[in-house]
Amino acid sequence: MISILAEVTTTVASEVSGNVHLGLDVGLGCLGAAIGVGLVGSKVVEAVGRNPAASTKIMVQGLLGMALAEAIAFYVIFLAR
Repeated sequence: MISILAEVTTTVASEVSGNVHLGLDVGLGCLGAAIGVGLVGSKVVEAVGRNPAASTKIMVQGLLGMALAEAIAFYVIFLAR
């Protein structure tokens, strides 16, 4: 019984240690994308506050910027696997 438990434990430990870097890569990539989206969003709000008449054009550019920043997270998720 103890030998089976030791074998299962070593197998699980080797699987987990082999895939830890994937979780760190994905986590850091998604963190960077989230920071990018936050920065774009804050600048969009600031720009609309400065020039409300151009809010439509600013929002379109802001949404494009957010989409491009968010695409980085998807690239990281798909390429890490």
